[in-house]
Amino acid sequence: MTAITPKNVLVSTAKLEITQIKSAIGGKQNQRDTLRSLGLKRIGHTVVREADAVTVGMINTVPHLLKVEEAN
Repeated sequence: MTAITPKNVLVSTAKLEITQIKSAIGGKQNQRDTLRSLGLKRIGHTVVREADAVTVGMINTVPHLLKVEEAN
């Protein structure tokens, strides 16, 4: 797995492992909604998504709350 800086995620055909590393408590409602749309429910929770335009846009909305790695 290769670590990717969340701010530098680009649209591609790759699979991404997205892990929530910080809490959304105290964040704006749109940030909490974005985490839920990604399928993340708690700190340490990981989901695998394709790097399509929608997913990349959501990652770029909350990069400070996420760790993104390229999945095998």
